[in-house]
Amino acid sequence: KGVHNGNVMGVPYFECPTAMGVFAQPAQLSASGAVSSSAQAAAAPVATIAASPKTVAAPRPEDEDIETLPSREMTADGGAYLGQEVMWKGKQGVVRYIGDVRFAAGEWVGVEMLEAEGMHDGNVLGVPYFKCASRKGIFSRSAELQTAGTGASASVQRHLRQVEAAATVGAIARVAGTMRLGQRVMWRGAHAGTVRYIGTVKFAPGEFAGVELDDAVGYYDGSFMGDGYFKCESGKGVFSNPAMLKVMAEA
Repeated sequence: KGVHNGNVMGVPYFECPTAMGVFAQPAQLSASGAVSSSAQAAAAPVATIAASPKTVAAPRPEDEDIETLPSREMTADGGAYLGQEVMWKGKQGVVRYIGDVRFAAGEWVGVEMLEAEGMHDGNVLGVPYFKCASRKGIFSRSAELQTAGTGASASVQRHLRQVEAAATVGAIARVAGTMRLGQRVMWRGAHAGTVRYIGTVKFAPGEFAGVELDDAVGYYDGSFMGDGYFKCESGKGVFSNPAMLKVMAEA
């Protein structure tokens, strides 16, 4: 059983049926007898290979059990870290892997694209670096990635990391029991806003409150990574746990 169709990371080296292609060192191969008719048919020349990059590998049932390689938390230059929202060739994605790879030298960043505009599913040449849907995965050098959004995006990412860390240690209480939609709150003790969303989010475990701030000192417009939780002006939305909010006295 192979791992590709002769096309790796968008480069068509040869053509064969899906999941029948592999690359190997010559020393790893042993000569066999007569070539089977099915293999001859697979190796038969074709009129064009222009459509090869669009070939999508069939899902493999065992993928759910594959353990991915361990990833670094941040790139050596500090330009990207796990979970960061980035832009690759003008398209949005999220960092899923940072580290060495077996198909090239140096440090690489694995990115899960929001749309199916990538090249693989996080598995390259049989090595599972991360998991994502078919044709949503790409690898890139850190210098080739751009941080999505405005110049304040670094602050956005730091804020998200703080929120995710709090969720991991169980610091988030159930929001629904402590506040309600439309309630006026103070965020970080200095910025007034209105609760616009209460519930779960896709970027971290637990329940969160989405707040529309009175002033543009936030990070979002109520949506994050393509998911819309509430609507507000750009730069006025934040997500918070109860510890970061103080309920304001009602008039």
